[in-house]
Amino acid sequence: MLADDNLIVREGVRALLARDPALEVVGLAADYDELVAAAVRLRPQVIVTDIRMPPTFQDEGIEAAREVRRRLPGTGTVVLSQYDDPEYAVRLLGDGAAGYAYLLKDRVSDAGLLGRAIRAVATGGSLIDPMIVRELMDPARDEGALSEAKESLLRQVAEGRPVKAIALASGDTPEAVNAAIEQLFLDLADGASKGRQSALRRLRMLHTAILRREEQGETLSRLLPSGLADKLRRDRGAVDRTERLNVTVLMSDVRGYSGIAESTDPAVLAGQLNAHRRAMNGAILDAGGTVMQYVGDAVMAVFGAPDPSPDHARSAIRAACDMHVRQAELDAVWAAQDLAPFWLGIGLSTGEVAAALLGSDERVEYTLVGDTVNLAQRMQDLARPAGTVAAETTVRAGGDAWPWKSLGARPVKGRSTPVNAYHLVVN
Repeated sequence: MLADDNLIVREGVRALLARDPALEVVGLAADYDELVAAAVRLRPQVIVTDIRMPPTFQDEGIEAAREVRRRLPGTGTVVLSQYDDPEYAVRLLGDGAAGYAYLLKDRVSDAGLLGRAIRAVATGGSLIDPMIVRELMDPARDEGALSEAKESLLRQVAEGRPVKAIALASGDTPEAVNAAIEQLFLDLADGASKGRQSALRRLRMLHTAILRREEQGETLSRLLPSGLADKLRRDRGAVDRTERLNVTVLMSDVRGYSGIAESTDPAVLAGQLNAHRRAMNGAILDAGGTVMQYVGDAVMAVFGAPDPSPDHARSAIRAACDMHVRQAELDAVWAAQDLAPFWLGIGLSTGEVAAALLGSDERVEYTLVGDTVNLAQRMQDLARPAGTVAAETTVRAGGDAWPWKSLGARPVKGRSTPVNAYHLVVN
């Protein structure tokens, strides 16, 4: 959703966004009241707003964004401003940086920057215009006054990177990074001029926002699968290493989800999806698995990573059975509320994968790469209308404790030869 009281600016930005096929402007607003009312009605993923709008032309854009976030938690916000004073950016991030971005209007013509900001806040990230970052940094130091390591740390703090993210990239502990930041502040304050003190105050405010954000749990560790953070603390070198592991991959999907979404109130559906994810997460963790990611109604999990396990196939099968049981319990509760049930299709595949932290300096993800992952997805496609289907590798590795029914050799997309698939027979 796009908000700006200047018609020319509003239409110009809308035309710019229209060039990105992944973005759709669902609504427009010209003042505080219009922005809040339309956002509550349209429920956009992201708001792009000017700072100063009617009625007072002060900071209605920021205040409206906060009000929308209060009513619709998780809504991303990109603030566009003609003012390059860092105080605006600091105030915007005062309640935590997650889901906020601050860009200068005269650089909005850079479609890549605006699109990157929208994508960042849509996923809970943050972005500050690089020119603002320079404004935060440059008055705070003389050229050559800081070491290269301290220059790098200063830039990361000014960009709003969480302490844990800095620690992950550097291989240090969060406690060590926090101590280094405090020492950096002391170095900057030593003999600082008036201008330097102003920049130092700004950096302290940003640092406070970052710490508050971490205390609220909005940190990089929440984006990493369970168990990985502990492994990184034990083995600092794991962040730069790709491992070959033998694992079992689980893929789960809600059958007919698009139809359910079409006929269900979005707020109600969000509650169902949250309860579904909580139940699936519990089943996977109880069986010793690692939840890799949720994408809409789909769940991906792995057994045997990040820590190897000899019983990963049996654990994955046990988790799949428990997932069906827990979802059936949810469906019974929903039936009493006249809500649609979620029928699960689950696919299992066992084999070798490459496991690594992949991404960029701003964001990393724990990722599995290999045919085993693709095959789990194909097995999930075969689990129709519902149930669990596994590749032969999983059936062999899982032992004889479960009743399997052979589906025969099935053609699989992306493979030249058929794959033997098995359906798990449950009561």
